[in-house]
Amino acid sequence: MQRLVATVLALCALGAAVPAAAAAAAPDPVAATYQRVLLRHTRWAEQQWDAAAGHYKAQDFDFAVVLGNAVLLTHPGYDAAAAGVDEATLREHTLATIRHFAASNRLNGGTEWGKTLFFDTTFQSYFVLAAHLLWNELDPSTQANVDHIVRAQADYTTSLGAGNDPLSGGWTPNGLLGGYQGDTKLEEMGVYAQSLAPGLAWASDDPGAGGWRDWFGRWSRNETGLPSADADNPDVVDGVPVSENTAHNLYDTYIVENHGSFGPHYQEELWRTSARNAIHFLLAGRPLPEVLTHQPNAAGLWKTILAVMSDAGEPLMPMVDDREHLYGRDVIPLAFLAQVQGDRDAARAEADLADRLEAYQAYPPTDRITKFSGEPKYEPEARAEVAISYLLHEWRDAQGAPVKPVPERRLFADAQAAKDFGAGPGLVAQQSRRAWAATVTKPGFVKFAWQPGHDDWLFDLGGTSPSLLPSTAQTVTGRAVRTYDRARDGFDAAASLLSLGSGYAGLTTLPSGAIVYATSGTAAGEGVLGVDNLTMPGVAGLDGTRRYRSADGAVTVPAQDAGQGEAPPAGVARVDRLTFAPTTARYVRMLGVTGHPTYGYSLFELEARDGADGANLARGGAVTASSFDPTKPPANVDDGSYSTRWAVSVADRKRGDSSIAVDLGTPHELDRVALFWETAAGSAYRVQTSLDGTTWTDVARYPHPDLSSTGNWLEVDGRAGLVVRGSGNPITVSGDRITLSDGPASDARGMLVEGYPGLKANATRRRAGRAPVTGGPEALRVSDAGGYLSVFDLSGADVSGTVSVAQRGKGRRLYAGRQAVTASGIDYDAQVAAATSRVEPVRFRLADRHGDAVPAGVVAEVIDPGTVRLTAPAGHPAQLVLTRARTGEARQVTVPGGQSRQYAF
Repeated sequence: MQRLVATVLALCALGAAVPAAAAAAAPDPVAATYQRVLLRHTRWAEQQWDAAAGHYKAQDFDFAVVLGNAVLLTHPGYDAAAAGVDEATLREHTLATIRHFAASNRLNGGTEWGKTLFFDTTFQSYFVLAAHLLWNELDPSTQANVDHIVRAQADYTTSLGAGNDPLSGGWTPNGLLGGYQGDTKLEEMGVYAQSLAPGLAWASDDPGAGGWRDWFGRWSRNETGLPSADADNPDVVDGVPVSENTAHNLYDTYIVENHGSFGPHYQEELWRTSARNAIHFLLAGRPLPEVLTHQPNAAGLWKTILAVMSDAGEPLMPMVDDREHLYGRDVIPLAFLAQVQGDRDAARAEADLADRLEAYQAYPPTDRITKFSGEPKYEPEARAEVAISYLLHEWRDAQGAPVKPVPERRLFADAQAAKDFGAGPGLVAQQSRRAWAATVTKPGFVKFAWQPGHDDWLFDLGGTSPSLLPSTAQTVTGRAVRTYDRARDGFDAAASLLSLGSGYAGLTTLPSGAIVYATSGTAAGEGVLGVDNLTMPGVAGLDGTRRYRSADGAVTVPAQDAGQGEAPPAGVARVDRLTFAPTTARYVRMLGVTGHPTYGYSLFELEARDGADGANLARGGAVTASSFDPTKPPANVDDGSYSTRWAVSVADRKRGDSSIAVDLGTPHELDRVALFWETAAGSAYRVQTSLDGTTWTDVARYPHPDLSSTGNWLEVDGRAGLVVRGSGNPITVSGDRITLSDGPASDARGMLVEGYPGLKANATRRRAGRAPVTGGPEALRVSDAGGYLSVFDLSGADVSGTVSVAQRGKGRRLYAGRQAVTASGIDYDAQVAAATSRVEPVRFRLADRHGDAVPAGVVAEVIDPGTVRLTAPAGHPAQLVLTRARTGEARQVTVPGGQSRQYAF
């Protein structure tokens, strides 16, 4: 079998005809998807053809499309209708491009590209692969040029030793020392290794190959450097002890950072570069270096990715503003883990991503496979990575040992855990069978994230998008975190309490996927959730609408992806036109609620009119603002120009309630305003009017609520149920933004939100109708959602008090600490340290031996998970059944009236 595999792959590499048995259709359904995606993507690739130059464009390395072309041209099943170009033309374009760029590479005396480690060598890798797939169709001169590229690049990289590439500017691997804070060097070390792999695969006879191999191993072994783990690792990889590693590329919680925060896309760089390297060895018929199959610390990194995995097979990204939903770029690391390393969880994630890839590709801009957060420059790279992933499947199929994905439910069962990755990365995450949740404290990204059903397209969690907390710009002055582990505590959960400049807020995440969010009221508009609402048939939930149900009715919100709306003037990011009942006013004001998370508010023009055709009453009036940038004064908002603007001062960019007001000169009747925003646009604000400039009246708000409910529950598209307790503000849905307490922070004081994954309207209504936990001091908040007690101290001092927990039925659930049985449940004595939270599981269950209700007045003190002391009320002996919740062990007990008995399990 190994000889057959080597023969087939060697034939592929030489461009020879592959025997019919080996040249069957795509080896498996995932590979077949990749082939269809490549075919359709060829329509985009052909747009990069430069007819005048006679090759694909050099800009953004667009010529790297040749690798996808080469895979299509050397495998059966080419479909000209799907590709939008006939096979002969594609072959002509591909060969012409390979001939040109092989000669124009700097390593061959050209000036157009090449040699530079960042990022020319990535595209050299793709280019060399394409050339070898079509090797027999290349002229000897081009073959010699390609051969010289792999040898000369390996020589050049080796000549640098551990030093920096002078051609790459500030990009550096920092020698072999790494650097894990802010900008880890895992990616950079991977690029150095990646520049050596083609030489080792295709030119192993070169006199310098020994040095190439030595440096390839050093860079590869050190990519995931973690001194505490490496020093104690007895493994030898490719003949070198792991303990000789020198890099420090990881936090000790197995997490990396790029661009200042945790970005899973970069955490996957280990397997992205490994896949690029592996395919060279495999197509050349050479054995894989051990460092590609036995990667130090890789298992810990993969567990971190699983801890943020979505149901779409790509990681959720709450701490970055880019590379989210880059489906075409997320394929290759999963393909490497699954097809090369045989990981069945990765195979499931890869299959889930492939299942959505064609629907994603069909979404505008059609044919592309990196969009939303991506730019067109990522397309040639994504095309190449999908092509490599196809080849990895082909290699695995040739071995006759396909990797069977775990069942869908098994992936999240394997991944479930709660982990605090540390205050540095600023991430606490819990993956459960039914949902994902996290607390993020990294500056600029502060939020409580929740994704019911691990749904990649339900709540918008990316980057600076607010989640539960009103703004990601809040300053964290204190962070108290506690995680619970099944092996240690019997359950997985996490409890976080943040001290913020304006108050306290916390989140507990529970084994069922439910969450509890508590806040003292930190800013206006608590409980914000952005909802993804697209028309992407084939992706669950993205049918072009989102449906919301509440105690006050239901609303269907259409997707805004069909190009509706006004095209703003050049340079203007957004135009808001708000109408309201006719009113008489002299002053008009925009009062901010939530501004741009980085830049606050910036407005080109504020116009006020009476009727659509009325004159602009605000033109030229006196303008005042809460603050302003000296170069962008308030008077710019009514000067009639869409090129001059007002902006808040730098100091006030994080302030939500900035304002700007125009004096109309005399009282006028008006019924509408228009605001022309720069990128720093208010995501929520109010329009107010006044006769005297002192007393203001709200006349409009943005966004205008599609739904407003004074009830205490909201169901989101059948995918999540939310119960809100303790808020004096309404729940609103405005477009694709939910605000669970839409109003002043003072009216959200002590608010509790319970979130349940997959809860329909009726079930949410029933949860909302259950008696809440009541009593205790104002700072103490307790919920019994999910059968656990979530306990919060929303203050800077220790708090204690008794709360009433309603329980149905005749039995009673007991928690750690002291509680007294009542006719309706228990009175629980809670004691909580300042600005902390915790999760209390049920420790024991108490029932009457004769099936009656447990007598009121019985006091239970759970001392530890196996010990409880029971006290019966005076004159009323209690005959009870005491069951330990964790094990189910039960015993019958009798407690004399007025006495106590202690029981140990």
